[in-house]
Amino acid sequence: MPNVSLRQRLLLYVPSGFLLFFFVFPLIALVVLSFWQTENYKIVRELTLNNYVTLATEGAYITFFLRSLTMAVGVSVTLVVMAWPIAYFIVRYGGRYRIILSLLLVIPFLSGEVLRLIALQGMLGPAGLVNGMLVRMGAAPLRLIMYSNVASFIAFIYLYLPLVVTTVYLSLINFDFRLAHAANACGANRLRVFTEVIWPLNLSGTLVGFMLAFIPTLSASLVPRFLGGPNGTLYGMSMSQQFGESGTWALGAAMGVVLFLFSALALAILSFGVDLRRTGFTGMGRQ
Repeated sequence: MPNVSLRQRLLLYVPSGFLLFFFVFPLIALVVLSFWQTENYKIVRELTLNNYVTLATEGAYITFFLRSLTMAVGVSVTLVVMAWPIAYFIVRYGGRYRIILSLLLVIPFLSGEVLRLIALQGMLGPAGLVNGMLVRMGAAPLRLIMYSNVASFIAFIYLYLPLVVTTVYLSLINFDFRLAHAANACGANRLRVFTEVIWPLNLSGTLVGFMLAFIPTLSASLVPRFLGGPNGTLYGMSMSQQFGESGTWALGAAMGVVLFLFSALALAILSFGVDLRRTGFTGMGRQ
């Protein structure tokens, strides 16, 4: 019994200590740093709200944040709409190849994000494959996808589609489709079956997929740096510049705190009013 108790404590304490040391403590340090100042690449340890006042009043930072928020919402909604038919097809019609089809979603992750973005540059750039083909066909190059927000949007879809498809797939694979057949047998058409049976009972997977796309898009720095162009700076890219060439670490910390709080608020709003037990979320016990 003492050995069993020790193993149980280790299973609890080791992950808890890991989260405390690598997540909670850095977050606390980030919050403390956000209330300090940075002058000439040196930290001035005097409590102040100047960093948050700057973020709330400077038009550039407000523009970056609104641009990132618009991009994150648009990308996340588009990915959910695209992911559902793909995941549904794999689950319903994949048959014995279902596991193989789901594993194919992992292929993009066999290479690093930077390498994939460089490949997209070769596709969407001024002398890229797409515009090169258009020029050879006698058409004008598409300036819309040359280092613009459109190029960033395409990159986000490309990067995060496998994640969202996987979350919806994992939700659907545990769904009892006899419920859908029963609703159909009772006279419900396909649209009602989806909106009143399949969609609500798999809403937890959809929400997780939405947030897995929303949060990294909101804080992205690599995609706008590679594909955004002069008018494509996003909030995360501006934040990374504070820790790099600008050297204003305290302001960057404040930007990180704002991102964390807004992401937590978005998650709370999405989860508000959703009955997780009805969506099949197993973390909620029955009452």
